[in-house]
Amino acid sequence: DISQQYCHNNGLTFVSRAHQLVMEGYNWSHEGKVVTIFSAPNYCYRCGNEAALMEVDEHMEHEFQQFDPAPRRGELEVNQKRMP
Repeated sequence: DISQQYCHNNGLTFVSRAHQLVMEGYNWSHEGKVVTIFSAPNYCYRCGNEAALMEVDEHMEHEFQQFDPAPRRGELEVNQKRMP
């Protein structure tokens, strides 16, 4: 796999990338070597996607925070049931 080879050659555990819509806010691909993070909830007030941030500590441990979609302009906020 090209992503695994890239990480190995560059001493990386994985690659994080952004600016591609991901409905859950983040998504792992390439056998866990690439993560896509999208931080704009309900992109353009029409996509209904969650947003996410990845926090990395001084030991390079990481965790994600996810945010529910923002309500559309002019609409009342509706709480959505989140599925595990």
